[in-house]
Amino acid sequence: MKQIIQDLKNGDTILEEVPAPLVKPGQVLIQTTRSLVSLGTERMLVEFGKANFLQKARQQPDKVKEVINKVKTDGLQPTINAVFNKLGQPLPLGYCNVGRVIAVGKGVEEFSVGDRVASNGHHAEYVSVPKNLVAKIPENVSDEEAAFTVIGAIGLQGIRLANPTFGETMVVIGLGLIGLITAQLLKANGCQVIGFDFDSSKVELAKSFGIHAVNPSEGIDQVAFVNNATNGVGADGVIITASNKSNEIISQSAKMSRKRGRIILVGVIGLDISRADFFEKELTFQVSCSYGPGRYDEDYEQKGLDYPLPFVRWTERRNFEAILQAIAAKSIQVEPLITERVPLDDYLKIYKDMSGNRSIASILVYPEKSSEPNRFVEISSNKFSPGKGVVGIIGAGNFTSAMILPCLKKTGAKLKFISSSAGLSGTTLAKKFGISQSTTDNLLILNDREVDLVMVTTRHNSHARLVIEALKADKHVFVEKPLALQQHELDAIVEAYLESGKTVSVGFNRRFAPLAIQMKKALGSGNTPMNVIATMNAGFIPANVWVHDMEVGGGRIIGEACHFIDLITYLSGSKVKSVCMNAMGTSPEENTDNASIMLKYENGTNAVINYFSNGSKAYSKERVEVYHQDRTLIMDNWRKLKGYGFKNFNSASSSQDKGHQNQFNLLVDAIQKGSEQIISMDELVNTTKASFAAIESLKKGQWIEVL
Repeated sequence: MKQIIQDLKNGDTILEEVPAPLVKPGQVLIQTTRSLVSLGTERMLVEFGKANFLQKARQQPDKVKEVINKVKTDGLQPTINAVFNKLGQPLPLGYCNVGRVIAVGKGVEEFSVGDRVASNGHHAEYVSVPKNLVAKIPENVSDEEAAFTVIGAIGLQGIRLANPTFGETMVVIGLGLIGLITAQLLKANGCQVIGFDFDSSKVELAKSFGIHAVNPSEGIDQVAFVNNATNGVGADGVIITASNKSNEIISQSAKMSRKRGRIILVGVIGLDISRADFFEKELTFQVSCSYGPGRYDEDYEQKGLDYPLPFVRWTERRNFEAILQAIAAKSIQVEPLITERVPLDDYLKIYKDMSGNRSIASILVYPEKSSEPNRFVEISSNKFSPGKGVVGIIGAGNFTSAMILPCLKKTGAKLKFISSSAGLSGTTLAKKFGISQSTTDNLLILNDREVDLVMVTTRHNSHARLVIEALKADKHVFVEKPLALQQHELDAIVEAYLESGKTVSVGFNRRFAPLAIQMKKALGSGNTPMNVIATMNAGFIPANVWVHDMEVGGGRIIGEACHFIDLITYLSGSKVKSVCMNAMGTSPEENTDNASIMLKYENGTNAVINYFSNGSKAYSKERVEVYHQDRTLIMDNWRKLKGYGFKNFNSASSSQDKGHQNQFNLLVDAIQKGSEQIISMDELVNTTKASFAAIESLKKGQWIEVL
């Protein structure tokens, strides 16, 4: 299928060929007929892409600070690699999609194949969209009219926050696409509406809708105009839909408002607010968040958990439906807003010069298709031989892009497939790293007789299922940590492993780091007990990020602290016997990212893993101390190692290296030569059980035996 993307590195807007997505649980698969180009929002993205590195930095000063801090802790080269990797990820454009449902995911009952729907899908021939971001289109609403659903919901949410009542005077600043729809909705609500814009054609169009529209460039004072129109009272509310960096807009909005008026920001403006302007009138100011309640809520959008209507009357989807009802009832007119209709293949007529494009609404028209969507794209026609370390990768996220694929390329591994859920990220990486095929269908990888190693780099909750499927398909498996999130998953993996005769590897890369190997060498192999203190200054991650979700990410202890359980197992030469975890706070919680984990090993080793998210980013992220036979080792952030009391070792240093390259060198070599797996299955299982035991210990408040 074809999809419009923005290359953030060089600024090109591209019509890319990518595999069509499979429908996901809780989603509907839509074949697109029309999509609307939001010129204001998309122009900003395109212009950001075209900006040089200095201009990009000036636009995002907060990101520059993050980069500087990363240089201080991780070094220059890892930071440069991370920045370029981020800029190398293309951005899918568009969020106003209309089409026909061609498949319904598990758990979706509201939609059927054949339904015409509007959604926030991208500019792509096929999109898979969560059900709470999809709305059915009334029969008397055309596809072109329905393309205004999402953009209309943005304006509607701003109105809901302003809470206008019949007869009030409302001002709309900025009569672009959102502003014109907002003004019409306010008028339909029984308000007196005043609109301001510096574009005469938009002002005239607003007047045709019955709006008191004014062009300030004609010498009209906006504040005086509003005061005169309201007999000196001022506007009851102001909705700002303009995009302008000036602070003048917020100042004028305050001055034209009545005492205790409401100001709602939908657009993007300068926000250097004068306290006096707001203090004297006791004004309220609020920023509107996109389409309405539910936006950016993982439970609502991705899991399909609706808010109960009696308590949250207007959600994203209900706002979509309200806009469609308004269009159907002719309460608002959207067809006059259409400036141009452009076939998808001619997309550059819109995107080539967006800075000079004065269109209000551009509609992309998609070709009709009757055949099944293609779920793979061939990037190159490389030849492969079975049993030669041919790799299929499932997952194309940031870590795959930034770390796994650069390392694999250096190993000489034969990369045949990469699979991604939406198709775009996998295709981008396939082109960058010379992978032969990009797909959205994992079965193409699992059923391919030439692939003998499947690498799983997806979200944590899919790891166990994909490992089992790969083993049953007679493939060797590498999976990023964690191996599993629950005991029954681990049991099923072990059963599949024993039946398959294949190897399983987990991305516990720390043990393969040069400094870890140096530590193991210095400590010797006497299997005598030691004391280990490992500290992970992990950094704060917002609570709504999927890693914290126990069902999806498993929490940071199972998902990340397992790295150091395995490292200590490697250094001590023993397995975990029992675990006790204590977390910051007064009551035990099932999930935490501020905890101390105590570990007893079979050979008497005693270890403590401090996993903290409340430390300074300026401090080292990882530190390991080992105390053993009157000797001490201190490893700092995988860059420096200091030894005390050793006869033949004093110190070592390197560029930051957490062992990824060594890990993949050994993995590919083992697969190609038929060698043993790079970490024993017993240790993988023991580490995973120890991470489960840590969570159980926190809940029960006691030591947990690892059986």
